Amino acid sequence: MAPTHSATRPVAREGLAARLPAFPWDTIVPARERAAHHSDGLVDLSVGTPVDPTPATVQQALADAADSPGYPTTVGTPALREALVDFARRHRAAPAVLGVDAVLPTVGSKELVAHLPFQLGLGAGDAIAFPHIAYPTYDMGARFVGARPLPVDMARLAAEGDAALPDPSAASRIRLLWLNSPSNPTGEVLAASQLAALLAWARERGIVVASDECYALLPWTVDEVPSILDPQVNGGSLEGLLCVYSLSKQSNLAGYRAAFVAGDPSLVAELVAVRKQAGMMLPGPVQAAFAAALADDAAPAAQREVYRARRAQLAPALESAGATIHGSQAGLYLWTTFDEDSMSTVDRLADLGVLVAPGMFYGEGGARFVRVALTATDERIAAAAQRLERS
Repeated sequence: MAPTHSATRPVAREGLAARLPAFPWDTIVPARERAAHHSDGLVDLSVGTPVDPTPATVQQALADAADSPGYPTTVGTPALREALVDFARRHRAAPAVLGVDAVLPTVGSKELVAHLPFQLGLGAGDAIAFPHIAYPTYDMGARFVGARPLPVDMARLAAEGDAALPDPSAASRIRLLWLNSPSNPTGEVLAASQLAALLAWARERGIVVASDECYALLPWTVDEVPSILDPQVNGGSLEGLLCVYSLSKQSNLAGYRAAFVAGDPSLVAELVAVRKQAGMMLPGPVQAAFAAALADDAAPAAQREVYRARRAQLAPALESAGATIHGSQAGLYLWTTFDEDSMSTVDRLADLGVLVAPGMFYGEGGARFVRVALTATDERIAAAAQRLERS
């Protein structure tokens, strides 16, 4: 007898995508469409993508390296690795012991955040802790490998230890602790003493600490943003820690996907070994441009002043419209509340032609907040401020 159709039908399976939550940005498409109908056009303050020019020196370095017929290396060129070490020492207080074996270029920072649990060999049975109001990719990285996502109030954890965990029994399962200072979305900055307390807590339990510091050169109401690489935080030892950094914001290099990780050489070696096998390499011309950007302190300093001016215009306009701004000590966002649920605020501002990100994207603690980005042109920031002040 010939086999029935059902006998040859592929076995149904549930792919990874089916087990993930919906992509959050899809939920604000209607608000975007409404905001776009404003008579003076849309002001998009939702995503936070840079809009200002990439520094001319970086563009030139990219062009000069355009003839790049061979494969790039995963670890980066010697020139790039030296530039990474120099930058980490100048701007993240890295100790002299941090050498080229302790740095690694990555294809932007988001891919590292998403894939770090996999690259460290984590999986089912493990837990990954991250800030309770946070960039959602920390959570996704845990889900990708079947680990347990564990949102934690990091200020409380620094002060109270295990008592701050939503499930104290999970402490024994945590294998990776993500920090994010300055925070995306809140802009809050962890003090050096808090970082030191968190690192000490993690080291006592054999937990790897990864600190995402990509907004560190954009301080506003603090003098500086401490780094986990600072000996005052880590006691002079890089053991068990990784600092994640990106030039997307400070140098307008989001399109270049230029980021890096620095820290414990043994952990970096693990990442290199996995990434070599996976073919995760930064394109050769981008490596040259990346090195040029790392050496240029003038361009990020100038860009910071551009954002300072936009912040100085937008913050009082939000307050005049009835909002309160929390945190926002550093970074590219104003963490704002109108004392209502976040989607009500999204709709309220969409009626003014201004699109913002609902705080619920970033965890339950953001349910009454919106994230307002400074990444729009001067003209669009001025338009948003004018609309808010008239509302």
